Amino acid sequence: MTEAVTRRAAMLGAGATAGSLLFAGSGAKAQGKPSELRVGITTFLSGSASVFGVPAKQAAELLFEEVNKAGGIGGVPLRPIFVDEAPGTDHLVGEFRRLVQNEGVQLIFASISSGSCLACTPLSDEMKKTTVLWDCGTQRIFEEGQHPYAFRTQGYGTPEVLAPLLYLLKHKPDFRTLAVINQDYAWGRDSWELWKSAMDVLKPGVRVVAEMFPRFGATDYSTEVTRLLAARPDVILSTSWGGDLVTLLRQSAERRLFDRSTFVLPVCEPSLPILGRTMAAGHIIGTRGDHWNNHPSPKDPARLKRFVDAYRAKYNEYPIYPCHHMAQAISATQAAYAKAIAAKGGGWPNDAELAAAFRGLTFDTPTSSITLREDGQGLEDQIVGISSFNTQYPFAVPKDMILFPAAMVSTPVGRKSVDWLKSLTPDFLSQIPAPIAG
Repeated sequence: MTEAVTRRAAMLGAGATAGSLLFAGSGAKAQGKPSELRVGITTFLSGSASVFGVPAKQAAELLFEEVNKAGGIGGVPLRPIFVDEAPGTDHLVGEFRRLVQNEGVQLIFASISSGSCLACTPLSDEMKKTTVLWDCGTQRIFEEGQHPYAFRTQGYGTPEVLAPLLYLLKHKPDFRTLAVINQDYAWGRDSWELWKSAMDVLKPGVRVVAEMFPRFGATDYSTEVTRLLAARPDVILSTSWGGDLVTLLRQSAERRLFDRSTFVLPVCEPSLPILGRTMAAGHIIGTRGDHWNNHPSPKDPARLKRFVDAYRAKYNEYPIYPCHHMAQAISATQAAYAKAIAAKGGGWPNDAELAAAFRGLTFDTPTSSITLREDGQGLEDQIVGISSFNTQYPFAVPKDMILFPAAMVSTPVGRKSVDWLKSLTPDFLSQIPAPIAG
């Protein structure tokens, strides 16, 4: 999965000024303002998942610098404090407590891994500290309990899995067999349950010829590729991400597995620049949102271009979706503080007032607007397309893109995703939009 950006001028956040990537604070006088706004950020800085985490860190550094140049938030400069997610959830729980108790952070951005978010979100309740779930995808966070201090500023597993399935059913409706190869942890298991729950009602009778869950961080997929070659499924689903997905696809290409089956890869976008021409054309790819660099009809094309150009100029690479998700978290933070400060007549908000400002918040991105529901979950549209090559990019990008509205593919508030997916009927397929004209 999943789930990295920067725009040089007013490109993120509601009310952005023309001179910055994100809108600056109102500058209103407020009592009790801190000398700096400390933000704890957990992301992968080492290990195979660092191909997601490091670009997100770069995006945060660039964007925080831009915000501070524009006056900070409400006149307060931002200071990011980064924590490596790679050592595991026990380490991360300890770091969460350290950030709050020792570093004095006012806000926490957590995390990439679904397992990390499942471990950290309860701490937001305990410590009453606003926590922005900036990238993880598990649907369980807001479906298994209420978390008044936690908010996810992007989409999540259900729409990110359902949209590619709907695309497959429109693009290749006659498939009969399918195999799955997902990482063996919360996201890999949960995303397969979501997919199968929907597939069984939208296209009953598909035969699952292989279910494989190699360990997270695996470096050799020869056994799995051999099994897939022997099974010859019409479709291979993998919600794997990061270095794991890159390794799997490289080894699949070496043995011509792309020629035998159609891959569906909901979290593929960040791996495409690394894979280059190794990724084959004609396979279904997603980006956990609507923020492709080659989006055919973004809400604000100029902002998107500034964002992509600024990130490329600084880091000599294209921003990938973790970068966009980090930018969305920062944009939402700016919008929430502006809302909270205004509600307090210019005063600086406390933790409870800041959390209240996040709930129900709507903020702009270069490609669309995102609203945080009453349960804390963000509603983000999903774009899915077919991998293809053109002269503009040295790696695969999508064509024939379909934009799935967030409301269509997201579980209603108060329902469990698996239960909702099992309640769908085949006529749901009639709601699939036409490809985007660009």
